[in-house]
Amino acid sequence: VQLQASGGGLVRPGGSLRLSCESSGRESSTSTMAWFRQAPGEEREFVAAISWGGQTKYYADFVKGRFTIFRDNTKNAQYLQMDSLKPEDTAVYYCAGGPLHLNTGDWNYRVGSNYPYWGRGTLVTVSS
Repeated sequence: VQLQASGGGLVRPGGSLRLSCESSGRESSTSTMAWFRQAPGEEREFVAAISWGGQTKYYADFVKGRFTIFRDNTKNAQYLQMDSLKPEDTAVYYCAGGPLHLNTGDWNYRVGSNYPYWGRGTLVTVSS
């Protein structure tokens, strides 16, 4: 399975960006899709996760109400709509995927090591 993230760039505070992540390979390998980010000098952190059917979504507290994760399985893609961006959102954003079902509740979707598949990352810079 290969993941390819795109859509990063430079945006002013308060602006919006939409990140995309296209996957190739077996669909069952990416039952759960997620986004993580890593700011300079910081550890990678969880941003959002979505189940296969899109009914279940989880967000980090710092993006609730501003970011929306969604997916289109007909295109083997997931997206992260980012609105009301803040300078502290500046980071490299990574898409991740794995075969575990998000709805089971028996694994920690916030832990990056639970996702076997990763994209290369796309840089988001929020600055005036």
